[in-house]
Amino acid sequence: MSDMAASASITTPPHEVDECRGVLRVYSDGSTWRSSKPSFNVPVNGDGSILWKDIVFDPVHDLQLRLYKPASPSSPKLPVFYYIHGGGFCIGSRAWPNCQNYCFRLASNLQAVVISPDYRLAPENRLPAAIEDGFMAMKWLQSQALANNPDPWLTDVADFSKVFISGDSAGGNIAHNLAVQLGAGSLDLAPVLVRGYVLLAPFFGGTVLTRSEAEGPKDAFLNLELIDRFWRLSVPMGETTDHPLINPFGPVSRRLEQVNLDPILVVVGGSDLLKDRGKEYAERLKNWGKKIEYVEFEGQQHGFFTIDPNSEPAKALMLASNLINKPRSTKRDIFMKHSISYIPKTPSLSDLSNFQYQ
Repeated sequence: MSDMAASASITTPPHEVDECRGVLRVYSDGSTWRSSKPSFNVPVNGDGSILWKDIVFDPVHDLQLRLYKPASPSSPKLPVFYYIHGGGFCIGSRAWPNCQNYCFRLASNLQAVVISPDYRLAPENRLPAAIEDGFMAMKWLQSQALANNPDPWLTDVADFSKVFISGDSAGGNIAHNLAVQLGAGSLDLAPVLVRGYVLLAPFFGGTVLTRSEAEGPKDAFLNLELIDRFWRLSVPMGETTDHPLINPFGPVSRRLEQVNLDPILVVVGGSDLLKDRGKEYAERLKNWGKKIEYVEFEGQQHGFFTIDPNSEPAKALMLASNLINKPRSTKRDIFMKHSISYIPKTPSLSDLSNFQYQ
């Protein structure tokens, strides 16, 4: 190579190779740029009825979580509801306004303490980093339950025996992996007791496309190209989307029929490219005798409940959660009014009925 060619190769600046929703750019030399602004430019709709504050739960990685609670709670002690944000493991934050608005709705409608943790993002931190951080967020709650001098802002109102873990998209994947890791009864978290999980459009993958992925519209909010990009940036180096953390039913994944699980509610949008993966997940677990229910919102895209938490479908999602312990005939009648497909599973989610949403 000539001196001129060598000099040119050294001074050529890195070029962009990947971009995610205008807030993440990845360059040819492996460096990244992240915007300080969220990809959802919406106002925060706080009216003072919900109090909130941030806490560092992992000082090693400087990770924070955001706590929410009603200013005037309906009971002296409230259940604890984790909400783990989405973003394909690559973008998103507890501080994004769409996430905050949804947590306001959860805390108000469910009359619960809501905990929304951040986690390390890819490609700087590929999987399993996000899963590990989700577990650390749960261990932080355990530390508060066991502490001699806990934070009274939380402990004065939180009922550690009624904890629920929910997640949206990538957060739904994290919630699933926590359910498998913790198992039924969440003994490793005692005295914290997890009563159930809510997987909102869980971000699962696999090397073989599902029908909804292959035939989904290219202009969908979460289209196949973006799905592939998220996985390309977050899959462990040298692995595929059949990795056990990504594909619950992959060739080397843990056999879930042998795992005792707490109750799970799976929610998907009927027009979401990830719909078939969520549906297959629920059907397989049901066939193995797990406590699971599946709710499908007809015509809804991926993340409809956080994009507009005040929309009618998002309100119906709150209703769907509130109806878990209702008779199936009642569920069908009410869900039909909101264009929700309800597919009952047995046994019912009796444990989740302990969570009084209204």
